[in-house]
Amino acid sequence: MKVDLADLHAFIAVARAQGFRDGARATGASASGLSEAVRRLEAQLGVRLLNRTTRSVVPTEAGSRLLARLGPALTEVEAALGEVDDLRGRPAGKLKLNVPVSATRLVLPAIVPSFLAAYPEIQLEIVAEESLVDVLAAGCDAGIRYDERLEQDMIAVPIGPRVQRFAAAASPAYLDKRGRPAHPGELLRHDCLRMRFGGRPVQPWEFERGDETLKVEVDGPLLVERSGGADLIVDAARAGCGIVYLFEDWLRPHLESGALEAVLAPWWPAFSGPFLYYPGRRLVPPPLRAFIDHIRNG
Repeated sequence: MKVDLADLHAFIAVARAQGFRDGARATGASASGLSEAVRRLEAQLGVRLLNRTTRSVVPTEAGSRLLARLGPALTEVEAALGEVDDLRGRPAGKLKLNVPVSATRLVLPAIVPSFLAAYPEIQLEIVAEESLVDVLAAGCDAGIRYDERLEQDMIAVPIGPRVQRFAAAASPAYLDKRGRPAHPGELLRHDCLRMRFGGRPVQPWEFERGDETLKVEVDGPLLVERSGGADLIVDAARAGCGIVYLFEDWLRPHLESGALEAVLAPWWPAFSGPFLYYPGRRLVPPPLRAFIDHIRNG
């Protein structure tokens, strides 16, 4: 069966946007044109692909199955065409990255401005979230993660600082009142400002000194989701509500200003820095290749 590739693109755009108008805005086509393309595709396949109401457009079971198979396939086609097009000039197009919130604060500010200046024809989109997602299923070209969360079939390229540390800190006023811990075990007697990851159980705070490693199940008056609560928990620590445990680089400005004071600094644990990762079983789109080259040469 010979199907028009443009009709398939129209179906994907409408299904992902869950609406003809939103699909039109995403593609630059007209809503009526997309509607006609989808009707033409449904007629040719002999099956309904989208359930349409006045409020929403949702893929049917057949539409969902087709979308799941078509998305990666057409991405491969676009990447292949992009590889050829890249031979004619500078990389251009969209680059979509899925990254943890910490990367938007600690990694990307040192990379993005120079990358955008070097490649003005590339439009960069950053999706910042803490949940672990399939980058392809999420419509992203690549992501940033730490090595313990990388999938085995991914290619990983170092990005950002190669060594980072978690740090504990509190306001001088809090420490003057409650005392300064000399050992991680003393945190059990302190108010600890905690975070959790993606609704999961709260993780213990980890510390290390020499060959000794400790995990402490802390407790305290404030618990936030890491995806959006890091700044709040730092502000609470600055206000004297307790001890915060976060990336050292995140806390450094407050430590340098004196708003926060280091707690248990000899015990702060180090870990390897993040990686840019992308699937190894597909062609690399020119915008992503340009980004990889930029961080390698930066």
